[in-house]
Amino acid sequence: MPVDSFMWLPRSLAAMYQGLTLEKEEAPWTFLAKPIEQCRFALLTTAGLYLKGQDPPFDLERERREPLWGDPTYRIITRNVRQEDIGAAHLHVNTEDLLQDMNTALPIQRFLELEEAGEIGSLAPSHYSFMGFQGFPANTAPWRDQYGPEVARRMKDEGVDAALLTPV
Repeated sequence: MPVDSFMWLPRSLAAMYQGLTLEKEEAPWTFLAKPIEQCRFALLTTAGLYLKGQDPPFDLERERREPLWGDPTYRIITRNVRQEDIGAAHLHVNTEDLLQDMNTALPIQRFLELEEAGEIGSLAPSHYSFMGFQGFPANTAPWRDQYGPEVARRMKDEGVDAALLTPV
């Protein structure tokens, strides 16, 4: 069954996206160097999650003023986070669902269960949340040049072998 990725968009917006010319990039593929039961995992989401009272929310005010801009920064979510500690700042997803169950976008509690059961080696101390909308056209330079390398370095320092990406 074919999937219509544009069915919920207004026709004019769907036509704009369907008319875009996208660069094709080869996705790198790296096999795990060890069995999954020995791997340390980090989780990354584009859901705009942050720690209430500790982190500033993503900059929705600027995005409201400049609708073609998206906040490129990230927030660190610790493995011991509780649901009540989570805030969500994103204008392009239903944040109510995220505030009821963060595991829909950042399955920390599910991965802790996998760790306890011995299904994975361990869950890293730090996990990462971005706000997925990066403007139109997307400006990926801050991710490529600053934030991506920062997060990669942090994961490497924490001994991460694999990352689960949960785009929303």
